[in-house]
Amino acid sequence: MSAAIVSRGFGTSGRPRTAEVPASTPTPAPTRLRLTRRGRVVFTALGSLPFVIWAFVAILGSGGAAADIGAQLGARTFEYVTVHQGDSLWDIAESIAPQGDPRVVIDEIMRLNGLDEASLEPGQRLALPVVP
Repeated sequence: MSAAIVSRGFGTSGRPRTAEVPASTPTPAPTRLRLTRRGRVVFTALGSLPFVIWAFVAILGSGGAAADIGAQLGARTFEYVTVHQGDSLWDIAESIAPQGDPRVVIDEIMRLNGLDEASLEPGQRLALPVVP
């Protein structure tokens, strides 16, 4: 048996007409991806692997720094000073360590107090490291 396709010119669909499929032939249903329990575990583990690696790097990488900061801060004691009109960090650093380099002391004072600039305001209270 053979089938013949007859066309009456150009159709609107742009494709040739085909013979109709009888209604008794079932059309295949679209399949979805089905994962077994083991597949879900593997898929989840692979998806979370970058986060686990990042956590290990963050924890192991900051452990030494946290230990150093704790050792440094535990060994130091601080004095506090209130800034008066006309005071500068240079004057304060020279009064703390007259034999030392004032630039090093200024840097320590700025880091200790979280200062971004070397400008001071009257009434400001500064923590000063005790220099032996």
